[in-house]
Amino acid sequence: MASPVCRKATPVLFVETIAPSLAFWRDRLGFAITAEVPGEDGPVFVILVGNGIELMLQTTASLAADPHAAGMDWRGDRSCLFVEVDDIDALAAALDGCEIVAPRHDTFYGATEIGYREPGGHFVTFAQFQR
Repeated sequence: MASPVCRKATPVLFVETIAPSLAFWRDRLGFAITAEVPGEDGPVFVILVGNGIELMLQTTASLAADPHAAGMDWRGDRSCLFVEVDDIDALAAALDGCEIVAPRHDTFYGATEIGYREPGGHFVTFAQFQR
């Protein structure tokens, strides 16, 4: 069986609130917001791009409220990686038997995703975008 093709990896940084991180990434380093999910007290998720780097910021409260992330059990001590793939079915077959922490689901931003906990305890969300 051929290995699935991974296209790109994006770190997801969990934060209590997004505003302080925006002051760092956007205001000081010039990153631009390319996507944002608003919340009652400001954004709860943003994607930032700058200098050839993409990263995501997500509040811990929105992670706790996300029904697809219920298995992540975030305790402030783990990281999350967001990886784009060509074929989510091939990816799922390659990782058959590995611990799934976010069951396969479709997102509002056009991706089919599935999340795993890799053996070191870190979360990896794999996503295939409809192109």
